[in-house]
Amino acid sequence: MTKENFSLINPISRRSFSRRGVLVGGAIAGVSGALGFSAITARPVNAEGTPDDIEVLNGALYYEHQAIWAYGFAAGALSDTEVGQAVLALALRNQADHMAHRDALASAVSSLGGTPVMAEESYDLSSYLEAGEGALDSDVNIAKLALALEVDAAIAYASEVAKLTAPELVMTGASIGSTESAHATAIRAAFVSLGVDIPYVPASFVSADTRDAWILKV
Repeated sequence: MTKENFSLINPISRRSFSRRGVLVGGAIAGVSGALGFSAITARPVNAEGTPDDIEVLNGALYYEHQAIWAYGFAAGALSDTEVGQAVLALALRNQADHMAHRDALASAVSSLGGTPVMAEESYDLSSYLEAGEGALDSDVNIAKLALALEVDAAIAYASEVAKLTAPELVMTGASIGSTESAHATAIRAAFVSLGVDIPYVPASFVSADTRDAWILKV
């Protein structure tokens, strides 16, 4: 997947969303404040751990790199409509959180004597696109892709945190995981503000068993 793909994207249909687009920005701002974004800062994480901890943290760091890249990559495909710009504002806010997560995880890996995994030039999102869990052909479908990525990040943190040995690392991982869930909820709130009849929080847990309830298909 390369940046040149954007030249092949068709203009989106605005008919279904133009009347409600003006509501999106305010709704996103309200939900963002209520959920407390940027829960993790970039301060160093000092903890004792094991080589297994380093592996888990580097796995999480890989996906933070992916999320940062994905938000930047998709931002170029958003329209200049009210809806597109509102989605962009939310994407940039989420991306900033992922950057803070990246810095905290890299600091933790370094403090344990490991080498933080580096960001790659690009990442493959084809499995999401092929499954219809988002697309790059409209503002709405880009938001659905972001939702699927955030849901999977929340699920991954919930399962991987249990493998960490140091309480400080567990707390950091759990805090990041909760922020990923908040991102998913904020994206769903944006759809609600557009008139889509869905609950903000569709299940009591964010897990592999409830994944289908959280994501929105194209």
